[in-house]
Amino acid sequence: MGKISKYVKESIIELKKVTWPTKKETYRYTLLVIGLSLSVAAFLGALDFIFNLGLETLITK
Repeated sequence: MGKISKYVKESIIELKKVTWPTKKETYRYTLLVIGLSLSVAAFLGALDFIFNLGLETLITK
């Protein structure tokens, strides 16, 4: 049990050294991640649609 309590104590000490983001920064970063995720999803969806149309064209000929 000594190793576990030492680990927890050291973890708490390290967590106190962390510079946590403000609420405003967290909100902005969250919106950025959501926006980028939606952009990548739209881009990949468009590529999938285009490749699907091309493949259907090749198969039906």
